[in-house]
Amino acid sequence: MPSPVYDLLIKNVRVVRPNGNTVHASDIAIQGDSVARVAPGIDAQLAKSVYDGGGKLAFPGVVDAHMHSGIYSPLEEDAISESKAAAVGGVTSSLNYFRTGQYYLNKGGPYAKFFPEVLKIAKGRFHVDYGFHLAPMDRKHIDEIPMLVDKHGVASFKIFMFYGSHGLHGASDAQREFLMIGDDERYDLAHFEFIMRGIQRAREAMPERAQQISLSLHCETAEIMTAYTRLVEKDKSLRGLAAYSAARPQHSEGLAVFIASYLAHETALPNINLLHLSSRKAVQAALMMADVFPHIDFKREVTIGHLMLDVTSKAAELAKVNPPIRPREDVEFLWQALLAGELDWVVSDHACCRHETKIPKRYFGNIWMAKSGFGGTEYLLPALVSEGTRRGMDYNHMARVLSWNPAQRFGLNRKGDIAEGFDADIALVDPSHTWTIRAGDSPSTQGYTPFEGLELSAHVDATFLRGRLISENGQVLGKPQGRYLHRPTA
Repeated sequence: MPSPVYDLLIKNVRVVRPNGNTVHASDIAIQGDSVARVAPGIDAQLAKSVYDGGGKLAFPGVVDAHMHSGIYSPLEEDAISESKAAAVGGVTSSLNYFRTGQYYLNKGGPYAKFFPEVLKIAKGRFHVDYGFHLAPMDRKHIDEIPMLVDKHGVASFKIFMFYGSHGLHGASDAQREFLMIGDDERYDLAHFEFIMRGIQRAREAMPERAQQISLSLHCETAEIMTAYTRLVEKDKSLRGLAAYSAARPQHSEGLAVFIASYLAHETALPNINLLHLSSRKAVQAALMMADVFPHIDFKREVTIGHLMLDVTSKAAELAKVNPPIRPREDVEFLWQALLAGELDWVVSDHACCRHETKIPKRYFGNIWMAKSGFGGTEYLLPALVSEGTRRGMDYNHMARVLSWNPAQRFGLNRKGDIAEGFDADIALVDPSHTWTIRAGDSPSTQGYTPFEGLELSAHVDATFLRGRLISENGQVLGKPQGRYLHRPTA
């Protein structure tokens, strides 16, 4: 009898590679944290333990590159519960947008003091591997960019363009108070330009890492939204999600994309991520800017919420999010763009907002009083497989937009593929298991979901993080094993 050389052998699966054009019946041998071999017919006696994959699809663990752990609940709570939700959905890497100011830790100040506290709180709590994108909110933060890259492995940064005269949920006249910045600071176009220049200086100082240092932008225009919100609030013919979409109109997104793109050109910053594009006008603007500025490497993101929901959703104010859920014609255009390869990755934009926080009972039915954002990381993979299959999207394309593309952009060099030397992050998916989304079945503490009642035709049956089974049949197993992702990784 041969001596075991592998720690785990996952037998009898159909391996989905992001850069192939088919799936292969195969086995996956794992040694330590890594994939050691992918081939059919590997001898089971060569492994200490064997897991029968039952002929299921083996996807690379999902890289959910847009989450907001700790935005509405303390990070020490969200890190546990929302990473459990991620794990049951096949997500193995969680990248979270974080900033100083109200929400999150509710404090301002330099990242040199703020971010170590974030890391301390997060340590030992995530059930999946995790990292953070940070937003420079004032001039001092721009000066800290090289330190954040070098010391803390933060390789991606963010601008919230709509915070110019808007808060998280609507118009605001108290921006400095909301953002917790000094009286001599302005969060405006000039600040955005200086952020870009600061990131580009850091890239030039660290050429070996420059390819995976990038800037992400939430593209909406504060002035347009403020004016349109006033108009829409007076228009009694519009209600709910349709009213919120009209109050943050599609051309507000498109204009912000134009501005962001020109600033990227002006500052010579080539790595730009246009987040959660929600409309035809936003995607078309992004494609136009790619033609105008071919030297800028634009990446275009879409969320599973914007692909699965429209303004007629029965979820109503529970589906309020920024940018808004859009009319069906925008949803169909997003799918066309995704299938055409014009959108680079799909994310959840998961922001667990518990029912009592989302909309107090006395405000039920009032879209303007609801908080923005909702969770859904646990539905990202099964929903894309379900709806994507129905629309003719192949599995390899799904693996690219769920895993490979975000891993490459954000410096996760051992994530995103099932290949020798990569982390053994694997999601086993049954593509013919029909089930109905029920919030009560999720480990998230949100307590509801805008996806409630949606019937999916694919189910995540098991999730492996670096070769360890962390979730099976909707149940999270064991203690948190997630590691901090110091990016770019080796």
